[in-house]
Amino acid sequence: MATKSPFNLSRCARPNILALQPYTSTRDDYANDDGVILLDANENNFGPCVPIAKDASSDAAAANTAHGITVQSALDPAALQLHRYPDAHQIPLRQAFCDLRNTCKDTAARPLTPDNVCLGVGSDESIDGIIRAFCTPGKDKILVCPPTYAMYQVSSDVNDVGVVKVDLDAEKGFALRPDAIAEALSGDASIKVVFICSPANPTGNLIPHADIKKVLQHPTWNGVVVVDEAYIDFAPTTSLVEEVNMWPNLIVTHTMSKAFGLAAVRLGLTYSPHPISQLLNNLRGPYNMSAPTVALAAAALQPEARARQEENQAKMAEQRDRLIRELPKIPGVGKFLGGFSTNFILVQFLSKPADEGGVPDNAIATAVMHDLATESKVLVRYRGTQVGCLGSLRISVGTEQEVTKVLARIRKTLKDGYGLKTKQ
Repeated sequence: MATKSPFNLSRCARPNILALQPYTSTRDDYANDDGVILLDANENNFGPCVPIAKDASSDAAAANTAHGITVQSALDPAALQLHRYPDAHQIPLRQAFCDLRNTCKDTAARPLTPDNVCLGVGSDESIDGIIRAFCTPGKDKILVCPPTYAMYQVSSDVNDVGVVKVDLDAEKGFALRPDAIAEALSGDASIKVVFICSPANPTGNLIPHADIKKVLQHPTWNGVVVVDEAYIDFAPTTSLVEEVNMWPNLIVTHTMSKAFGLAAVRLGLTYSPHPISQLLNNLRGPYNMSAPTVALAAAALQPEARARQEENQAKMAEQRDRLIRELPKIPGVGKFLGGFSTNFILVQFLSKPADEGGVPDNAIATAVMHDLATESKVLVRYRGTQVGCLGSLRISVGTEQEVTKVLARIRKTLKDGYGLKTKQ
């Protein structure tokens, strides 16, 4: 029998937290057992770039050094000194990331140094830290460009910060609308942060640097522009990260979850001018980087791991091209949306085949998603309610065997659903 208490959750908790709609994924709705093929969260299905030793005595577990960092197998508790708090500042690791990104030949750009870097527990902590640093709860706002990454909204809700939306232009390939953003910034001084995702999620297209710089060049607005480059290593372009020392209010975020294949490590990076980076480092929790995370991140920057990363990215590109080539051959599959600068594609599904006048249809897309999950144990992400994404599914690029299974199941689902004979 419960003890009587004056406690009332609805009157004790913050109202914005009580009303919070948390981040959700396909995995919340479908069983996630060992047999499920996970193509819903844009993980790297070709595996981590870091060689993990089977035991601490193997050759791969031997220590090696680079950038002043001693790398041990993350499976060796003694080597990781797990009874001690990890280094609070991780200067060698921050320098290693600077060395990775310092490739610019522009003499006007000052090289990145550890003073430009803040490490977080995934990009989500980076996003939350930026909002907390610049936005006063109940007063300030962020600006986002839908369709985009859902955690910008979730983090703003947690922090009781408003959200202004300036949609991407779906008619122009989900292009950024810098003039519309500038108008919003001129009309509302409470907007303190602009989030721009490039390559974009869920649309996969690149935002031209020139369009981002138009936002940075606003003559009166006092705020920061955050360019979320989680997928930049899949893209045929350079990062904006080397320009953070050229703009006083530019922040660029990266992650080890995607191209490095280290989603479970939970390491995000924020690059910014030193004054901003100092604020963000002051804000983060003490010892926020675990010793295993640091060891694995350092190992991922070694030549062997970088070679494996490039090999996996080449395999991913091959299977992405296969999806782009084969999906349109299936009756009932519509057009691709956005671009192909990431490790996923966004594709529409039609009410009936295109040659019969089919149009993008959310019910069909939902049915395909459900059938993939229940009949073939393949999880993909439904995006039909996003701006300009009617009838669409986002499909992460899998291995050759996984892509074969996805193509076969989609073909069967649409054939059965339409009562068609599959075209040969």
